[in-house]
Amino acid sequence: MRKISLVLVAAMLLSVGSTFANDGENENPSKSLSVQISELLRDNSLTSKHVDMTAFVRFTLNEKREIVILTVNADNEVLEMFVKEKLNYQKVNVQEYKVGRAYTMPVRIAG
Repeated sequence: MRKISLVLVAAMLLSVGSTFANDGENENPSKSLSVQISELLRDNSLTSKHVDMTAFVRFTLNEKREIVILTVNADNEVLEMFVKEKLNYQKVNVQEYKVGRAYTMPVRIAG
């Protein structure tokens, strides 16, 4: 009986150890991409009337891992131009992506 309990404890330790040894390679690439886009848009000189506005950005990634803006849909032309200027042809660090796949992401400018 004692040997069985030792085997069970050893098996549990091995399974827990292998779980913690996982280095997180299965991270969601779109989440990482959204964080990087947020960082690119962080420094802005928009006025207070542009705060809390949302734009829907449709983009793709080229073979150099650069963002290529396809469309920006926003109610304000200044916001559209800001997003295009800040994001177009900016390089991002993503591991797995398909060249030419279109992504759509809402972008909200917070105050």
